Amino acid sequence: MPGGPKESYDSLGPMLEKISAKAKDGAPCVTHVGPDGAGHFVKMVHNGIEYADMQLIGEAYQLLRDVAGYSPAQIADIFRTWNTGRLDSYLIEITAEVLSHVDAATGKPFVDVVVDQAEQKGTGRWTVQIALDLGVPVSGIAEAVFARSISGHAALREASRGLAGPTASPLSESEAGAFADRVEQALYASKIVSYTQGFHEIAAGSDEYDWNVDLGAISSIWRGGCIIRAAFLDRIRAAYDARADLPSLLSDETFAQEIAAAQDDWREVVVAATRQGVPTPGFSAALAYYDALRAERLPAALTQGQRDFFGAHTYRRVDRDGSFHTLWGGDRSEVSG
Repeated sequence: MPGGPKESYDSLGPMLEKISAKAKDGAPCVTHVGPDGAGHFVKMVHNGIEYADMQLIGEAYQLLRDVAGYSPAQIADIFRTWNTGRLDSYLIEITAEVLSHVDAATGKPFVDVVVDQAEQKGTGRWTVQIALDLGVPVSGIAEAVFARSISGHAALREASRGLAGPTASPLSESEAGAFADRVEQALYASKIVSYTQGFHEIAAGSDEYDWNVDLGAISSIWRGGCIIRAAFLDRIRAAYDARADLPSLLSDETFAQEIAAAQDDWREVVVAATRQGVPTPGFSAALAYYDALRAERLPAALTQGQRDFFGAHTYRRVDRDGSFHTLWGGDRSEVSG
């Protein structure tokens, strides 16, 4: 994901394209991202999406184990099946390998002998920090970063072991199979939201720094060689190629239809997780983002009213232009801001 002067890429590009990973169609997974720090920025957001992707996969695993009652080996088989469909990706592939691995020293599933504290190098955190600066909501990535953070607070978690939770009832075998299908829907829908948020941040950064980043080209070079390489990146590329000014992946007709088809199962999974006491911050944040975008009205109107009450920060009206302030401490008449 090189950035910098175009002249430099004109010179080095042929060599980079020759040594780069190749997508299944043979296209090199490298392009001139843009001037200045555009390449570093896009790589940072790539890693942020990676955080979100891994968190969502982890939540799917936890739900299949704690709610559906599957063993790690059985979940590995489920992931292998998913990897033959629309979830085909490197991370899904290696998840099956990790879950099927047995620890030689104990004979236990490998995943059960690993300390459940996820470390991080910082790129996910940077993605969230810059998103805050740009005013871009990347809630799925943020929840993935926070999930790693809470996993590392061992003393806090140990002190909280006695907190009350719901009484879980195991699912029957037939119920477990149906639930696994719903988890697949929730995972896919949440992944679309994570990529939507990541591409929104790239677009915002491109606008802020005048980089003119081609989002279709970015999705194209992510198809091979990188951690988040996945089959559905071809469709993301097609969506941006068809409409370069696409405001959101959720505005693409195909993705919108898939989300619509998945949403009932997605909601059921979030409800089941809540009832069973299984933390799913990624699934929940993705669903909340989706619902916020589709909502006709948000409670932000009330928030702005509160801000005007305690700080005279003014507000705008739906029926006329300008900014206004209500004299809350006086006769509550309205004045222009």
